[in-house]
Amino acid sequence: MHALESVLAQVLSTPGVLGAAVVDAVTGLTYAEAGDCGPAGSGTEVRDLAELVSDRLHEAGAWGELENVVVTGRRIQHIVQVLPRRGDAVLLSAVLDRADTNLALASRQLSEHARGLVV
Repeated sequence: MHALESVLAQVLSTPGVLGAAVVDAVTGLTYAEAGDCGPAGSGTEVRDLAELVSDRLHEAGAWGELENVVVTGRRIQHIVQVLPRRGDAVLLSAVLDRADTNLALASRQLSEHARGLVV
């Protein structure tokens, strides 16, 4: 099994995760996707969200410090984790069912699964 597919399979095994994607942080290109990410999980949307938050952090004097973005809604939660690596960073995006998810636990598990993507 390809490394991306393996990591995404692990992410999908996290309770409450509906879908996940690995996205290039610069271009918005989706490298791999699994499950149902919906419109919140599209590559360009994920990249734009991370870029917006990162730009605001930079304006506040915190350049390069974005680790993750958490967006909560009534039914879903969306976690985007920035994974630095040689070359351009990648983003691990996960869409979660709010009713079935412990957000703190899910975030921690996603971080552990993401280690397989950092090269």
